Amino acid sequence: MAWLRLVRWKNLLIIFLAQFVAWWCVVLPLSPLVLGLSNFLCLAISTMLIAAAGYVINDYFDIKIDAINKPDKVVLERLIPRRQAIILHSVLNGLALVIAGYVAAQAHHYEWLLLQMFCTLLLWFYSTHLKRQYITGNLAVALLTALSILSLFVYEPAMHYAARLPVSGASSSLPVWVLVIYAYFAFMLTWMREIVKDMEDLEGDEAEGCVTMPIRKGLDYSTRFITALAIMAIIPLAIAAYPLFTHNYKLLSSYIVLLLVLPLVLWSVYIRRGGDEAHYNNASHLLKLIMILGICSLLIYHT
Repeated sequence: MAWLRLVRWKNLLIIFLAQFVAWWCVVLPLSPLVLGLSNFLCLAISTMLIAAAGYVINDYFDIKIDAINKPDKVVLERLIPRRQAIILHSVLNGLALVIAGYVAAQAHHYEWLLLQMFCTLLLWFYSTHLKRQYITGNLAVALLTALSILSLFVYEPAMHYAARLPVSGASSSLPVWVLVIYAYFAFMLTWMREIVKDMEDLEGDEAEGCVTMPIRKGLDYSTRFITALAIMAIIPLAIAAYPLFTHNYKLLSSYIVLLLVLPLVLWSVYIRRGGDEAHYNNASHLLKLIMILGICSLLIYHT
């Protein structure tokens, strides 16, 4: 159980769910496909392995911070030796590259593997340097989240073809735009959630010399910044809802307004009402719930 906690198995399931729903609803209707079921599962497993390795290496370098912020949840050294963790990190990344390489080899596009290599390196530098820096660490995690979705575009030539088409008719670039908007939503909410987590972990981060936004600018500034990000996430959704409604996508339009826009508005009000660790922890969990609702919106699009 300690190993599952170390790799954040619940988060890995969310990553898989996000990729699967995007593949099922957006990519699968296209043809011909490189990402059939077996190849998609390989790509999804590779993504989860890289994410798991990222969680491991992050805990490896954050052990002192976690001992201050979340002493009861520390796994390394208390339950798992650090040496075993660093070995696991290497094994997970190695397996991820081999599995993704198998998919790339079938399409004779070995350059696709550069995406996984970039993600593994970015996660390493995030854990060793970027996490402790102003804004860049938050942006790195948000970018990695978006790339987990955009990897479907990279590994599927049918998406490359669709990107060159106008948004009209049965065959169009609409699936590409849906995937991009999906990735944008994931990017913005992940960026928001990372700042909220920094607000929650303020004490430990400050003790270890981190320069996160809450430390450099304060909690009030961070709250205003997150609210601005929320507005940037809400506006495209609100703009999209009206034409969807007028073009007989009434169910999807209603879903966007009631289960994405409204929750984000309410969340923006909620985040401004508190200032203790428990409040920011709740805000983080609520954002994760909104992200899951965003994932489920593609099911409505598919129908």
